[in-house]
Amino acid sequence: MHTSTSRPIPAALIAASLAVAIPVPARANVITDWDVNAVAIVPPSAAGLREMAIMHVAMFDAVNSIDRRYRPYVVQLAASKATSQEAAATSAAAGVLIGLHPEAAAQIQAASASALAEIPEGEAKANALALGKAVAEKILSVRSKDGANAPDDYCPKTKPGVYVPTPTVMVGSTWPRMTPFALTSPSQFRAPPPILLTSSEWAANYNELKEFGGKNSAKRSAQQTETARFWLAVGPPAYHQIPRQLVTAKQMSVVESARFMALYSIALTDASIAVFDAKYHYEFWRPVTAIRNGDIDDNPATEREPTWQPIDSTPMHPEYPCAHCIQSGAAAGVIEAVLGSQEIPEVTMTSTTAPGATHRWTNTAACTEEVANARIWAGFHYRFSTRVGMEMGRKIGEYVVKNVMQPVVTSSR
Repeated sequence: MHTSTSRPIPAALIAASLAVAIPVPARANVITDWDVNAVAIVPPSAAGLREMAIMHVAMFDAVNSIDRRYRPYVVQLAASKATSQEAAATSAAAGVLIGLHPEAAAQIQAASASALAEIPEGEAKANALALGKAVAEKILSVRSKDGANAPDDYCPKTKPGVYVPTPTVMVGSTWPRMTPFALTSPSQFRAPPPILLTSSEWAANYNELKEFGGKNSAKRSAQQTETARFWLAVGPPAYHQIPRQLVTAKQMSVVESARFMALYSIALTDASIAVFDAKYHYEFWRPVTAIRNGDIDDNPATEREPTWQPIDSTPMHPEYPCAHCIQSGAAAGVIEAVLGSQEIPEVTMTSTTAPGATHRWTNTAACTEEVANARIWAGFHYRFSTRVGMEMGRKIGEYVVKNVMQPVVTSSR
């Protein structure tokens, strides 16, 4: 369930969401502060989700080297309990972001200096800075050859001499070969094949999408149109607003918030790897292709509409499964596994693709259902694809929480 308001968003909020420079975040805690800083720098895409994961696991391993409550993600260095967790997290985050985005070094260093100015000088701070730097270097080294930045080598399906649309680059075509953060392989949770084109289910999905997802749909309501446009937002700007609010609402400690944000970031990145694995494995056609070719699917219940268009430009990767749905499912899976319930403190979200709208949720299932409907109403995904995506995402989120950064069992606990 969500509510939507059409009041203008304050100019300061719009500026913060669009700024290239790092915004000044509200002082919630060091982990969420650096999340805000990073979202302003990393790409608003799956690539940005990966960079957020790299930063958050570095902050976690730095803070956990001091607290030692959990198993490390990659590395646990020697550090006394007196070492400043805030300074260590800042040093790790800044080190990762500068390593990934040297062009933004001045802005990152300014944000780091501002955060560190509040921490007294001394051995606890000096040791923390060295700790964070060492952890950042280690995490960057581990992820430097994960395959994320391999050149696009997608081969369009065609016959000699036959024209096909010529995109400059396919999105995520190399990610099926990328090393996951937690999964054993990109295909670990691969979905079964798409439904048969000759089935009644395909006809129902096709016709729902055709009627509600068209650019000029007469059946889609104004609220449905707003929701479709709201979820045109992608990557960290879309998905990192909610966990920051939960950290604050639950009053998590530095190490707890570092772990929660790391688990969340890992799950969304691995969900992206998994969905691109499935997409490029099955290469199922997008609605704009299917509906303009409705006369060749051997299903008498699907009529061709030669000029049909979705609400916006179709993303440049295969349809099945729904990527937004697997990401929202992974987010819900982590939140539910960590907090123990689908019921959550109220969280709100704004979107740069639907100015003036604010959506609110107190339940993770309501949020994932909204995302699924949004992708149908936008004309990008069939209902069966959204359902499969959500199920994959939840499995991945739960798997991540159960398999990395687990609590250390000691006799004193």
